[in-house]
Amino acid sequence: MIFRDYGQTGKKVSLLGFGGMRFSHVDDHEECVRMMVAAAEGGVNYFDTAPGYFETKSEIVFGKGFAELRRRNLPYYAATKTFKTTESDIRTEIEGQLKRLDIPAIDFYHIWCITSLDNWQDRKKDGILQTFKKLKEEGLIRHICVSSHLIKDEIRELLMEGVFEGVLFGYSAYNFQTRQEAFDAIRARKLGAVVMNPLGGGIIPQHPELFKFLHRPGDPGEGTVAAALRFLWDHPEISVTLEGFQTLAQVQEALNAINGYQPRTAAELEAVKARADASFEGICTGCAYCDECPQDIPIPQFMDAYNQKLLNSKPGVDPIADRLKWHWQLDKSIAGKCVSCGQCESACTQHINIIERLKEIAG
Repeated sequence: MIFRDYGQTGKKVSLLGFGGMRFSHVDDHEECVRMMVAAAEGGVNYFDTAPGYFETKSEIVFGKGFAELRRRNLPYYAATKTFKTTESDIRTEIEGQLKRLDIPAIDFYHIWCITSLDNWQDRKKDGILQTFKKLKEEGLIRHICVSSHLIKDEIRELLMEGVFEGVLFGYSAYNFQTRQEAFDAIRARKLGAVVMNPLGGGIIPQHPELFKFLHRPGDPGEGTVAAALRFLWDHPEISVTLEGFQTLAQVQEALNAINGYQPRTAAELEAVKARADASFEGICTGCAYCDECPQDIPIPQFMDAYNQKLLNSKPGVDPIADRLKWHWQLDKSIAGKCVSCGQCESACTQHINIIERLKEIAG
């Protein structure tokens, strides 16, 4: 395992992290704990979850996993998040989180999912920073962090405020073009940096040909998952690459990738980026924050189908209709129910033009 500094906290964290939002069988606690133990035995010491993952079930699983790691004397850091903004709501939430996680304090506590600078200002008005500082003084949290889906100058502006010790943000081989400004702030503020969705929510391994530019010349045995992860590990600013594991096999695959990892030089990394012959910005990663449409349009499924057009366009084939029919059992005409209210676009963490895409799908 490779360990890097988490900003200026003095903590050494594993370059590969364990994300708790994608367990295939979250109710099978024994299976999930086995996954956590296997990761920890392989050197992983950064474990990230959230109260919204499987409606707190992920935090419950992590609590059982942490207990087993303590029994085996395996080190770990716990990271979780809160959407709450007022002191009373945050205190109520963290009390439940500490019980579920079975720990006395949260190592890395995140202000969860900043989607706009206006949203950030609203949370500050509710006193969220003062509350986080109190929680740290009281020893309930150890480091103040933020989770953000902002891009370009907006994420730099957020991080340059100087209140955070670390940041969690989306970064992968398909969206690196619009996330470079984050690294400017990370370097300037010496922040811990954890990246999520390293495999694009599963899109990258599903389309190996599209991402073949990631592979090292002369290494035909390198799989797409390993190539995508190693692309991220070549960034010295990244402290942890957070993979949401579904199965024990995926844990082993990622451990094998890091055990065989040989870093590129900065020049070699730039050459990889230059080999990318298409822009992947705008591909939906399936976070489903848009999934509360007043017209009951299943927007995540429609955006998933639109990905097929972006990634798999073939002459004479309608990839959107194909995906909707055979994968989701949906008809394109449902998209025509859209009234352009904008609720989905306000919730979208990737700033995708959902309304325009729905109109295109509906025809």
